[in-house]
Amino acid sequence: MTIRGKFDGLDEEGRAKVLAAEAVAFTDSGTFTHDGTVSAFTFRCQVPAGPEDGEREATGRAVAALEAYEVPYQVLRIAVTDMRDIKIRHKGRRA
Repeated sequence: MTIRGKFDGLDEEGRAKVLAAEAVAFTDSGTFTHDGTVSAFTFRCQVPAGPEDGEREATGRAVAALEAYEVPYQVLRIAVTDMRDIKIRHKGRRA
């Protein structure tokens, strides 16, 4: 899941939380990348899904992970990639 947004009145405590979670990895708790002023952000998180879960359930879990940081934000866009739909092509060995 990727959530793009902007912070809405981020105070120093919130800024410290965002900077502490700064990374480009997809994790269960989520990580932030942001602009230089820490006003716009991309939040990346990995959301475990059950066999019957869809985009709605995944979005709810991603927003809950973002809300756990307790920073004010506005969501601009949410993108979902269901890894169950990704097909991995294995290249044959060449002699």
